[in-house]
Amino acid sequence: MRVVLLPLKRPDGAKQRLAGFLNFEQRERLFWAMLEDVAIAIEEAALPDKIVTVTSSEQVLKYARGRGWEVLLESEQRSESASVDDASLKLSRQGVNSVLRIPGDVPLLCASDVDEILDQSEFSQSCVLVPSRNGKGTNAILRTPPNVFPSRFGENSFELHRMEAENRDVSVRIHKSDRLALDVDTPSDIELLLSTPGGSNSRDVLKEIFSVNAGEGVPSNF
Repeated sequence: MRVVLLPLKRPDGAKQRLAGFLNFEQRERLFWAMLEDVAIAIEEAALPDKIVTVTSSEQVLKYARGRGWEVLLESEQRSESASVDDASLKLSRQGVNSVLRIPGDVPLLCASDVDEILDQSEFSQSCVLVPSRNGKGTNAILRTPPNVFPSRFGENSFELHRMEAENRDVSVRIHKSDRLALDVDTPSDIELLLSTPGGSNSRDVLKEIFSVNAGEGVPSNF
């Protein structure tokens, strides 16, 4: 069984790095828009057997259950690594073979991206790492079995995950994807998202925000 796992923060605490550019309401709107884009892509993928989210938010719980996802509710989120590892251990005990962690802020994600990664899952100890745009972060990670090595999300997580895998003789594959590489954390990420062809909920929300704020699109300081 192959599962997609989304660790999701509370919407009211999302995207703090954009606090100087978007106000609280705008950041929360962007959170939900990006989650909707990610949800659509995952649900359109052919290979996931189940979608699971781990969260401490009642709002996210209601959203996820409304889409038919399984929810693992936390009393609080200590860290993303702890959330993912606790959820992965529970899923492993349920008989899940592979877990693909995808964040909720990769709005360019397509169903084919999900299937291409899951198609690389193996029966032996293995992982697939998807680097962020700067090559330092881990924008997606597929582990077989789900708890084959611990998560190291945060600064330089890509290299730390690779080292954790190699230290445990886990085979590593690197899967590069321009769409998955874009997680929206900074103004430059917003600029890149808006300049990418195509439509999405996230783009629509951002275009509306900057149309209202500036009257002429993205501010020049982006």
